[in-house]
Amino acid sequence: MIETIAPTATSPAPALKGGVGKRLNRAVRRNPLLSPSGMSEYVFSRLFRNLVYAQIWEDPDVDMAALRIEPGNSIVTIASGGCNALSYLVADPARIEAVDLNPAHVAFNRLKFAAAAHLPDYETFYRFYGQGDDKRNLDAYRLYLRPHLDEETRDYWESRTVTGRRRISIFHRRLYRHGLLGGFIGLGHKMARLYGADPRDLLQARTIEDQKRFFDETLAPLFEKRLIRWATTRKTSLFGLGIPPQQYEALSGAGSDMATILRQRVEKLACGFPLSENYFAWQAFGRGYGSDEFAPLPPYLSRQNFEAIRSRASRISITNTSLTEFLAAKAPQTVDRFILLDAQDWMTDAQLNGLWTEITRTAAPGARVVFRTAPAESLLPGRVDETILGRWTYHETESRALHDKDRSSIYGGFHLYEFKG
Repeated sequence: MIETIAPTATSPAPALKGGVGKRLNRAVRRNPLLSPSGMSEYVFSRLFRNLVYAQIWEDPDVDMAALRIEPGNSIVTIASGGCNALSYLVADPARIEAVDLNPAHVAFNRLKFAAAAHLPDYETFYRFYGQGDDKRNLDAYRLYLRPHLDEETRDYWESRTVTGRRRISIFHRRLYRHGLLGGFIGLGHKMARLYGADPRDLLQARTIEDQKRFFDETLAPLFEKRLIRWATTRKTSLFGLGIPPQQYEALSGAGSDMATILRQRVEKLACGFPLSENYFAWQAFGRGYGSDEFAPLPPYLSRQNFEAIRSRASRISITNTSLTEFLAAKAPQTVDRFILLDAQDWMTDAQLNGLWTEITRTAAPGARVVFRTAPAESLLPGRVDETILGRWTYHETESRALHDKDRSSIYGGFHLYEFKG
């Protein structure tokens, strides 16, 4: 078992920390520390150095429909929980280079990539990431994964948190209840139960009509409760969703109060798609994947994709840096597909222009970029210099259609741009 490994420090490995503090500060902090906005930004940047997403909350099927990945393509993506980066391997690209500012996400992805390559069979892989609640996962870590991890990543997983438990233990303690988002979802369940509602009951629905009825009768009234409406007016209350102060301001400036916006997003998540197709709904309302053999899963976790993922796992890598810095070190016209998640919602105009300068410089002919935004509209027009943005075609109609198909349902807009050359 993992407990036989020699004790290590209680903090993250120094090398994994690297310059993360400065990079996160540049990404998030814009105001003086002692101002109300500055304090919010400081708190968020500190929280974001720990594990936020055990599962990424962008729909990989929508990504791949938009990206039209072809064999031999070179992909650069922000990593987050790594589910989508691994899932893109199904399309047989030549390489996938992931980046992330968060050192915990880097360690999480290095472990996941090693698991895809070195766990002995699908059952062991699924037990690790599909269930995440079995002590045999610790034996699998020791036998199959630890020998293939770099020292920094081993130190991260084998060090102890303030609770005294090793970080690797989350894989036998309900993996998807951990991380900042996992804790936020858990808090949401507790608040719902205070008002006599149990979100897990949604998963008993057999039709979309049943799902809609449950939402209307049980979940929708929660957003009218005084405590919940008050909580959603606080920027810090949504840090658990990974929403930084800038993104909160963009949402709250869209003409609706935050409780109404969240109600709309939860409604689509709860009853916009059949439960048999939407693993995001299972995560939100059941705090894990379904146990049935036909339960929906991310592409990388599907049995039918296991051999393809394992055989191509050596094509994927992750670097602890910003996307702009990573692209600045690449040769021109060498990237075919870019996935930005919602990172641009955090950015100033100068940061947006810096990023798109590098995207445009490194884009191969016909390159495609996808990203999501908290509001519905693309944030690029009027902010990115037209000499740069004019070299890209915005597929607005296709973007809206793909947004409607996004099962995670937590973003206001999905956006697809194609390089003109």
